[in-house]
Amino acid sequence: MLKKLLPLTLVCLSLSACSTLTSPFSSGAAPSGQTVAPYRDQVELTGRLNVVYQKDDKPESATVNFNWQQTAQRTDVTLYSPVGSTLATIAVTPQQAVLTQSGKAPRSAPDVDALSAQLLGWSLPVSGLRDWLQGHAVGADGKRFVASPANDSVTTKDGWRLRYVSWQDASDNTPGALPQPRRIDAERNARAQADAVSLRIVLDAPSAQAQ
Repeated sequence: MLKKLLPLTLVCLSLSACSTLTSPFSSGAAPSGQTVAPYRDQVELTGRLNVVYQKDDKPESATVNFNWQQTAQRTDVTLYSPVGSTLATIAVTPQQAVLTQSGKAPRSAPDVDALSAQLLGWSLPVSGLRDWLQGHAVGADGKRFVASPANDSVTTKDGWRLRYVSWQDASDNTPGALPQPRRIDAERNARAQADAVSLRIVLDAPSAQAQ
């Protein structure tokens, strides 16, 4: 199956910026020491994702844009190439994950991490991202982690190291607005059933997010 990976790698090979982990996006100034807003089951977010992963014991990388929509019982992710064409859609419910690549029949599996690793070549941790994109996580100690500019890193229960690198600029006309993540770095070392993966996620400002 690895020979039939989504053409993210082909997209990335044409982009010299994909060869490093350095984010091409500037960091926003950190807001006050307040923690992020309370977790919401229903959100819609857009942004960009750079991933570095292992293929045949060699590092590969890809850059995609994404649209993220979630409710209490479902997550829908659309991945786009840098020029705007749809590369894949992912739908996750408590029963199964369905991944559809452009021009191919849908594939399903109980676990989205394994399904994305098989078809994309790298694991997209959708279950974790439901929390992480809002600044929340479950730490290795099993306790609930809530990010803030003063408390910006954690190792999750399933072995991901998260760092909230930068934050959205607070709007002058919304005094007291709570911090919202802008750039999130997530890394996981190789283990028995999973390869090493590094993610760099940059979220669009709330005013630029799809409604």
